[in-house]
Amino acid sequence: MENSEIFKNIIKRKISSEILYQDKNITAFKDINPKAPVHILVVSNKFIRSSNEITKENKGILGDMLYVAIKLAKKFNIDKKGYRLIMNCNEHGGQEIFHLHLHLLGGKKLGKI
Repeated sequence: MENSEIFKNIIKRKISSEILYQDKNITAFKDINPKAPVHILVVSNKFIRSSNEITKENKGILGDMLYVAIKLAKKFNIDKKGYRLIMNCNEHGGQEIFHLHLHLLGGKKLGKI
């Protein structure tokens, strides 16, 4: 299975995952390899390979992803002390799954980057 298929199958609920939020545009679920006490992936339901493929026509998806991440930060009580949002792009940027997604990390003091 190509790695982008993993997220497609989670979105369609063909692969079991702890889904925390889902609407017509976005699915959010817990990362299976968390780097912080709260590590949630916020994923575009429409397949977009990476941030390099954001166009004028689909740029609204970034606002949707950010909005959902902020809602989840509040739900998990990490909004007051702080959290980190990360979007990796391609191999040198650390992207491992080639399907547009945003990492929401928090629940502890995160190191500087």
